[in-house]
Amino acid sequence: MAAASTPDTAPAAPRVKRDRTHYLYLAVIAAVLLGIAVGLIWPDAGVELKPLGTGFVNLIKMMISPIIFCTIVLGIGSVRKAAKVGAVGGIALGYFLVMSLVALTIGLVVGNILHPGDGLHLTNAIKASGHDQVSSDALPPVDFVLSIIPTTFVSAFTEGQVLQTLLIALLTGFALQAMGSVGQPILRGVEHIQRLVFRILAMVMWAAPIGAFGAIAAVVGSAGLDALKSLAVLMLGFYVTCFLFVFVVLGTLLRVIAGLNILSLFKYLAREFLLILSTSSSESALPRLIAKMEHLGVSKPVVGITVPTGYSFNLDGTMIYMTMASLYIADALGTPMSVGEQIPLLLFLLLASKGAAGVSGAGLATLAGGLQSHKPALVDGVGLIVGIDRFMSEARALTNFAGNAVATVLVGTWTKEIDKVRVRQVLAGELPFDETTLLDEGVQPHAEIPEQGGEKELAKA
Repeated sequence: MAAASTPDTAPAAPRVKRDRTHYLYLAVIAAVLLGIAVGLIWPDAGVELKPLGTGFVNLIKMMISPIIFCTIVLGIGSVRKAAKVGAVGGIALGYFLVMSLVALTIGLVVGNILHPGDGLHLTNAIKASGHDQVSSDALPPVDFVLSIIPTTFVSAFTEGQVLQTLLIALLTGFALQAMGSVGQPILRGVEHIQRLVFRILAMVMWAAPIGAFGAIAAVVGSAGLDALKSLAVLMLGFYVTCFLFVFVVLGTLLRVIAGLNILSLFKYLAREFLLILSTSSSESALPRLIAKMEHLGVSKPVVGITVPTGYSFNLDGTMIYMTMASLYIADALGTPMSVGEQIPLLLFLLLASKGAAGVSGAGLATLAGGLQSHKPALVDGVGLIVGIDRFMSEARALTNFAGNAVATVLVGTWTKEIDKVRVRQVLAGELPFDETTLLDEGVQPHAEIPEQGGEKELAKA
């Protein structure tokens, strides 16, 4: 116990550095408030600040592929049997499908209760705006599966496709696993690359206040208060639905299965939620979620497979959004759908969303593309929600992120790849997360994780 506690208490310097990062996130909050003020007072100037937010999100995105690659390779390379990785992936995908259906159902119920689209009227400009949102990037299911295979080994990194990177990382991890001790030097090399990448990410995070200021100012400046007032019912209904899904459905699952309080988990992830809120992008927090879930006590294989896959297949907020937006548009056009019409459309959108997982602004683009394919008459009404889509994307992104964080803990619990003692210590604040490296110094990711032994063995690894 003494040896285990020494690394946590001996180094005082890292804690000083972590304390300094508190100022960073206070600056993000101040930047968000300033951005809102600029967007309201000088809307045209606010819109011109959009490149600041886009640039910051792009800086984060450029780190996603190398972080996913390193995490998965180190995770799989440390596991003796490939079957364990397959079990993690199968459980994760099954859970994602079930939760997507649950999210669709909840959105369906709330949408049919509220009927927020009643009494609205379309103009030709709104119709044209709706058709402009139809994206050609969304792929049918077969083409989507084929698109996961990169053109070359390296193009998976250069094109920034998460699922392509996931495939290459899985193949590399299994290959190193099969090489045994011969592959250990390569694993150590990947470990050093991971430390470099996370250190770069920690440096990039200091640009967060600038990115938050530009992103919020642009959103507020482009939408304004008028759009919010006319569509307040839809927005509030959507926010309430996401809140109920996260705290009632996900909170209950986390309590029953993992024995954890969802508020404690969210407190641990508070900085990531703030980052998402200020950038309207859950991708901006993906690298930090990987680092924090590993620090929490979930094993590398579970984190490496569940988090990247969840960002493409576990989009709970997007499911709720597409359900309520579809019903809203149908009501606004004066052609409300019966339940018999709603269910096939929503199941189609469930599949379509997987083909648009990598599309920028996937929520609105997927909705428009799915309606174009399944119910073209409703595409005219997509223009009604363009003005508030960025505000709704905040809740979409936050819900998607919360769903993936909870999923990682649940999959780790089901596969017994989680150190519950460490989880409780981390959530209690006894083992603070190192913001300067985003890694636990002294951990040896390339060391083998035993096939059995559960939580105590994982704690040692």
